[in-house]
Amino acid sequence: MMDEAPASRPFASLSEYQQALDGVIEQARHHLYLFDYDLHEGGWGSPQRYENLKRFVLASPHNQLRIVLHSVDHVRRNCPRLLNFQRQYSYAVAIHETDPEARSIYDPMLIADGRHYVHRFHYEQPRGEQVLHDPDRTQRLALRFEEIWHAS
Repeated sequence: MMDEAPASRPFASLSEYQQALDGVIEQARHHLYLFDYDLHEGGWGSPQRYENLKRFVLASPHNQLRIVLHSVDHVRRNCPRLLNFQRQYSYAVAIHETDPEARSIYDPMLIADGRHYVHRFHYEQPRGEQVLHDPDRTQRLALRFEEIWHAS
Protein backbone atom coordinates (compact mmCIF):
# COMPACT_ATOMS: atom_id res chain seq x y z
CA MET A 1 0.00 0.00 0.00
CA MET A 2 1.38 3.40 -0.96
CA ASP A 3 1.29 6.28 1.47
CA GLU A 4 -1.12 8.99 0.52
CA ALA A 5 0.19 12.45 -0.23
CA PRO A 6 0.02 14.94 2.64
CA ALA A 7 -3.08 17.12 2.56
CA SER A 8 -3.90 20.28 4.47
CA ARG A 9 -7.30 21.96 4.72
CA PRO A 10 -8.09 25.12 6.68
CA PHE A 11 -11.46 25.56 8.39
CA ALA A 12 -13.19 28.64 9.73
CA SER A 13 -16.48 27.48 11.27
CA LEU A 14 -17.54 25.10 14.02
CA SER A 15 -19.31 22.81 11.53
CA GLU A 16 -16.11 22.57 9.46
CA TYR A 17 -14.21 21.90 12.70
CA GLN A 18 -16.56 19.02 13.54
CA GLN A 19 -16.12 17.58 10.03
CA ALA A 20 -12.33 17.84 10.40
CA LEU A 21 -12.49 16.01 13.75
CA ASP A 22 -14.57 13.22 12.24
CA GLY A 23 -12.13 12.94 9.33
CA VAL A 24 -9.15 12.51 11.64
CA ILE A 25 -11.00 10.04 13.90
CA GLU A 26 -11.77 7.95 10.79
CA GLN A 27 -8.04 7.90 9.93
CA ALA A 28 -6.98 6.70 13.40
CA ARG A 29 -5.75 3.11 13.69
CA HIS A 30 -3.84 3.06 17.00
CA HIS A 31 -3.79 6.32 18.97
CA LEU A 32 -6.00 9.35 19.36
CA TYR A 33 -4.69 12.21 21.49
CA LEU A 34 -7.03 15.09 22.25
CA PHE A 35 -6.38 18.37 24.03
CA ASP A 36 -9.22 20.83 24.49
CA TYR A 37 -10.35 23.48 26.92
CA ASP A 38 -13.47 21.59 28.08
CA LEU A 39 -15.02 19.72 25.08
CA HIS A 40 -17.87 22.24 25.00
CA GLU A 41 -17.51 22.61 21.22
CA GLY A 42 -16.81 20.04 18.57
CA GLY A 43 -19.72 17.67 19.06
CA TRP A 44 -17.98 15.49 21.65
CA GLY A 45 -21.22 14.54 23.39
CA SER A 46 -23.08 13.53 20.23
CA PRO A 47 -24.22 9.96 19.52
CA GLN A 48 -22.34 9.95 16.17
CA ARG A 49 -19.05 10.97 17.82
CA TYR A 50 -19.60 8.32 20.50
CA GLU A 51 -20.09 5.65 17.84
CA ASN A 52 -16.96 6.77 15.95
CA LEU A 53 -14.86 6.67 19.12
CA LYS A 54 -16.33 3.33 20.14
CA ARG A 55 -15.54 1.87 16.71
CA PHE A 56 -11.95 3.12 17.09
CA VAL A 57 -11.50 1.67 20.59
CA LEU A 58 -13.04 -1.69 19.68
CA ALA A 59 -10.95 -2.08 16.52
CA SER A 60 -7.99 -3.32 18.60
CA PRO A 61 -7.37 -4.02 22.28
CA HIS A 62 -4.23 -1.89 21.94
CA ASN A 63 -5.97 1.26 20.68
CA GLN A 64 -5.69 4.24 22.98
CA LEU A 65 -7.66 7.46 23.43
CA ARG A 66 -6.03 10.05 25.69
CA ILE A 67 -7.91 13.26 26.50
CA VAL A 68 -6.53 16.27 28.37
CA LEU A 69 -8.81 19.16 29.35
CA HIS A 70 -8.30 22.40 31.22
CA SER A 71 -11.67 21.81 32.88
CA VAL A 72 -13.62 18.56 33.20
CA ASP A 73 -16.74 20.31 34.59
CA HIS A 74 -18.56 20.40 31.23
CA VAL A 75 -17.88 16.70 30.66
CA ARG A 76 -19.12 15.80 34.16
CA ARG A 77 -22.33 17.83 33.73
CA ASN A 78 -23.16 17.43 30.04
CA CYS A 79 -21.42 14.41 28.53
CA PRO A 80 -22.74 11.29 30.27
CA ARG A 81 -22.16 9.26 27.10
CA LEU A 82 -18.45 10.14 27.15
CA LEU A 83 -18.13 9.43 30.88
CA ASN A 84 -19.82 6.04 30.50
CA PHE A 85 -17.57 5.36 27.52
CA GLN A 86 -14.49 6.15 29.63
CA ARG A 87 -15.72 3.87 32.44
CA GLN A 88 -16.63 1.02 30.11
CA TYR A 89 -13.35 1.16 28.18
CA SER A 90 -11.05 2.38 30.94
CA TYR A 91 -8.25 0.14 29.62
CA ALA A 92 -8.20 2.29 26.46
CA VAL A 93 -9.63 5.70 27.41
CA ALA A 94 -8.12 8.20 29.84
CA ILE A 95 -9.37 11.70 30.65
CA HIS A 96 -7.01 14.03 32.52
CA GLU A 97 -7.25 17.62 33.72
CA THR A 98 -4.30 19.97 33.27
CA ASP A 99 -2.20 21.17 36.18
CA PRO A 100 -2.09 24.93 36.76
CA GLU A 101 1.24 25.33 34.91
CA ALA A 102 -0.37 24.14 31.66
CA ARG A 103 -3.41 26.45 31.80
CA SER A 104 -1.80 29.00 29.48
CA ILE A 105 -2.16 26.65 26.48
CA TYR A 106 -5.15 27.62 24.34
CA ASP A 107 -4.95 25.71 21.06
CA PRO A 108 -7.11 22.55 20.94
CA MET A 109 -5.73 19.61 18.98
CA LEU A 110 -6.64 16.09 17.97
CA ILE A 111 -3.79 13.86 16.79
CA ALA A 112 -4.15 10.44 15.20
CA ASP A 113 -1.26 7.99 14.98
CA GLY A 114 1.36 10.72 14.66
CA ARG A 115 0.25 11.24 11.04
CA HIS A 116 -2.97 13.27 11.08
CA TYR A 117 -4.27 16.17 13.12
CA VAL A 118 -6.85 18.88 13.65
CA HIS A 119 -5.49 22.05 15.24
CA ARG A 120 -7.50 25.08 16.28
CA PHE A 121 -5.41 28.16 16.75
CA HIS A 122 -7.33 29.29 19.87
CA TYR A 123 -10.28 27.70 21.67
CA GLU A 124 -12.29 30.95 21.44
CA GLN A 125 -12.11 30.97 17.62
CA PRO A 126 -13.28 28.23 15.24
CA ARG A 127 -10.38 28.76 12.80
CA GLY A 128 -7.85 26.00 12.36
CA GLU A 129 -6.39 23.38 10.10
CA GLN A 130 -6.82 19.70 9.34
CA VAL A 131 -3.70 17.86 8.14
CA LEU A 132 -3.74 14.27 6.86
CA HIS A 133 -0.90 11.91 5.98
CA ASP A 134 1.88 14.20 7.18
CA PRO A 135 4.01 12.71 9.97
CA ASP A 136 6.59 15.51 9.75
CA ARG A 137 4.07 18.28 10.49
CA THR A 138 2.22 16.15 13.01
CA GLN A 139 5.36 15.45 15.05
CA ARG A 140 5.51 19.02 16.40
CA LEU A 141 1.97 18.82 17.77
CA ALA A 142 2.51 15.29 19.09
CA LEU A 143 5.45 16.55 21.15
CA ARG A 144 3.31 19.43 22.48
CA PHE A 145 0.57 16.99 23.40
CA GLU A 146 3.05 14.84 25.33
CA GLU A 147 4.14 17.92 27.28
CA ILE A 148 0.51 18.74 28.08
CA TRP A 149 -0.18 15.12 29.03
CA HIS A 150 2.72 15.16 31.49
CA ALA A 151 1.36 18.41 32.96
CA SER A 152 -2.02 16.85 33.72
